[in-house]
Amino acid sequence: MIKTATILVILILCVPSVTRARDSVKPLRPVHTYSIVARDAATGELGAAVQSHWFSVGSLVTWAQAGVGAVATQSFVLVDYGPNGLELMAGGLAAPQVLEQLVAADEGREVRQVAMIDAHGQVAAHTGDSCIPAAGQHVGENYSVQANLMFSDQVWPRMKVAYESAEGDLADRMMAAMEAAQAAGGDIRGRQSAAILIVSGEKQEQAWQGVLMELRVEDHPQPLAELRRLIRVHRAYEHMNAGDLAVEHGDDELALKEYGAAMELFPANLEMKFWTAVSLANMGRLKEAYPLFKEIFAQDENWRVLLPRLVVSGLIKQQDVDRILKKVK
Repeated sequence: MIKTATILVILILCVPSVTRARDSVKPLRPVHTYSIVARDAATGELGAAVQSHWFSVGSLVTWAQAGVGAVATQSFVLVDYGPNGLELMAGGLAAPQVLEQLVAADEGREVRQVAMIDAHGQVAAHTGDSCIPAAGQHVGENYSVQANLMFSDQVWPRMKVAYESAEGDLADRMMAAMEAAQAAGGDIRGRQSAAILIVSGEKQEQAWQGVLMELRVEDHPQPLAELRRLIRVHRAYEHMNAGDLAVEHGDDELALKEYGAAMELFPANLEMKFWTAVSLANMGRLKEAYPLFKEIFAQDENWRVLLPRLVVSGLIKQQDVDRILKKVK
């Protein structure tokens, strides 16, 4: 106990700015981890992704604003790098200028690890000399990977190779880098949480607009695997949203195509099947809707109870509800 207390006292004395980072005194937040910030050159999308043996890592490390940039702030994390970095980039400064300015003003710079990328793909990273090894970074074209308190110094080189060779959209490529980091040993303490944040490359009127994907795994034995699953679910719901939009525009065939893509990604989800069946009924295609309703009601009777309640909101006609409930027992 005495030894542990002594270590904590030394850490606090060596890192005074960690507790003085804001107006009120806050405890140390040793978010040692690996992360990536990146920009898709084709779409302009910006993103940040992270994994750590630390609870709710995404609430501290990943920051991004549409058409502005992305930030990852970690090690003995000073959260201010996120919002302050985005504010300065939104004001017209390039990521390297912003990082240089913020690091220079940070008394705890030697225990920080930060990476930033702006909407033009300019990128910069900082790894303090006192970050716990293995610690390092690699700044590439339109991306940066960084890690500290790693099992080995192969983590960020493997992330580099994986990201540069990966195919797919920005989420796929960032996840490839993250999984390569874990395969190289990852955080020496293990794993607990992960997050991914992707925003549009087009600047929005409000800072909170333009978020394309924001997913967090707060506490899980396999956070990256769970994050992969959530990305798949997210994409399924994106297809559902596109299907709903197609219905609003009167494009029934496109709507069914989008709904079908959603169910293919998430076949166990009854809600997706339910709304697809409702859409088919509204299109006058009850014969195609009946089998879906039968499957849904067989698994959960609450959907049978819900169906007639949709009439009040004008989401389905009473006569179609009557036909469905009479046909599907």
